[in-house]
Amino acid sequence: MGPAVIKRALISVSDKTGVVEFSRMLSQKGVEILSTGGTWKLLSENGIPVKAVDSYTGHPEIMNGRVKTLHPKVHGGILAVRDNAQHVKEMEQCAIEPIDMVVVNLYPFEQTAASGAPIEEVIENIDIGGPAMVRSSAKNHSFVTVIVDPADYGVIALEMAAENGAVSFETRKNLAVKAFSHTSSYDGAINAYLSKMYLKEEVLNLQYEEGEKLRYGENPHQSAIFYKDKKITEASMATAFQLGGKELSYNNIVDGDAALEAVKELTELPSASIIKHTNPCGYATGNTLEQALSAAWSGDPISAFGGVIAVNRNVDLATAKVLAGRFVELLIAPGFDGDALEFLKQKSSALRILQVGDFASGVKETQMLKHVKGGILRQDNDSALFDKWDVVTKTQFPDAKQKLANFAYKACKHVKSNAIILAQEYADGLHRITGIGAGQPNRVDALRKLAVTKTIQNLTAEYAERSQTVPSGGFPEFGEFVMASDAFFPFADTIEEANAVGIRFIVQPGGSKRDNEVIEACDKFGIAMVFTGMRHFKH
Repeated sequence: MGPAVIKRALISVSDKTGVVEFSRMLSQKGVEILSTGGTWKLLSENGIPVKAVDSYTGHPEIMNGRVKTLHPKVHGGILAVRDNAQHVKEMEQCAIEPIDMVVVNLYPFEQTAASGAPIEEVIENIDIGGPAMVRSSAKNHSFVTVIVDPADYGVIALEMAAENGAVSFETRKNLAVKAFSHTSSYDGAINAYLSKMYLKEEVLNLQYEEGEKLRYGENPHQSAIFYKDKKITEASMATAFQLGGKELSYNNIVDGDAALEAVKELTELPSASIIKHTNPCGYATGNTLEQALSAAWSGDPISAFGGVIAVNRNVDLATAKVLAGRFVELLIAPGFDGDALEFLKQKSSALRILQVGDFASGVKETQMLKHVKGGILRQDNDSALFDKWDVVTKTQFPDAKQKLANFAYKACKHVKSNAIILAQEYADGLHRITGIGAGQPNRVDALRKLAVTKTIQNLTAEYAERSQTVPSGGFPEFGEFVMASDAFFPFADTIEEANAVGIRFIVQPGGSKRDNEVIEACDKFGIAMVFTGMRHFKH
């Protein structure tokens, strides 16, 4: 199929953005325009020659506009196969003229439903004629151009200018796919609304696009595809632009998402998160991004090897040089300075470099989906942090430690349960995690066997690297730490372990039947503890 010259267009839109300018362009190219209702009135008022559909069909709009385009002269003009002799003959017999372009967007059903309008008003915003015309023209895209998105007006105008009033078959194919996607989403919204209103049943209709086949899944014997929700435009792995390195793998995408969501929690200072198998192994703030990334790396240099990094500021050359001699799978940032990007590309042709733009902009995801065999779970994002700040111990939690506690609790949100975090103020007003106990069946082991052990190991190595004497007193001599737990302590045993290594500050949600025993243990040891009232399990 070649280009199709546009001689007649039917325009009937709810969203009238740009329609006057587009229609004027069509008219100037000699295109006859048919229209209905409000669109006809708008074009007429703007001096654009336009014929009302009811005068074209010879049948008036009836039933308050419920029936206006549902007519053989409309759908015959759209659906006729132009090189089918029988179709051409029947068009002549019925005085049907071909319609070469359909510009339609639908009644605002979703907006009306979301406004809390009465169900009668919502039902009146179920478009019938619009989807019928969109589907008819998309089906017959071999001959008809269908436009459902005002954002496409400019592209079509440029193409028609270059092609003497014609639209290419390639463009018509793309627009047809977009049209069917549009009506599918529209019908899904109606289905979900009526199911909830009439059946008291929650229906989930998913529409993900741009499925990209990956090299393989979590393991080489598994196939995988990455689909994207085009409605979500915030900084994410789905909207990222790759500036260099090998193609992304399944695990890169999963870990990249974890790294990005973790660092989004930190907004006030330059910050970095380093992820290994979806858990942070480095998390820090700094006065500069270079300092933040260095501090994050120091949180667990062994685990950071081969990790995925996300930062919350543009990467400059000094920050890029932190990674010299260090193996990293993926680096994600809002942007990159030119010399930093060049340095990173020269460092390694394999390093995947992703630019995601401003963290604060774009339409944000508000819910999370998780697939299990035979079903999907949906929940709200874990977007809050504290419900309260309740010091429950005799020893008061010092104001000077609240920002560190806040930082530690943010880290907890992104660590697999059961999670224990040890965090340190490594310089004035700057924070890092030094030890993480992630994904353990019990919190005692998360603290004793992982978080404490990792802290001692990491800080001992750091002292040795700086040629400093390792404190002889052990863990307490490394400084003061805040311990954060993503859920309550069912027993006092974790408090006893914390006291054994000199931890004096704890932040946790509370809510255990044995909270009193836990508080008594803290009072016994002179530990300050805060209840936040908000758990942060991550499974």
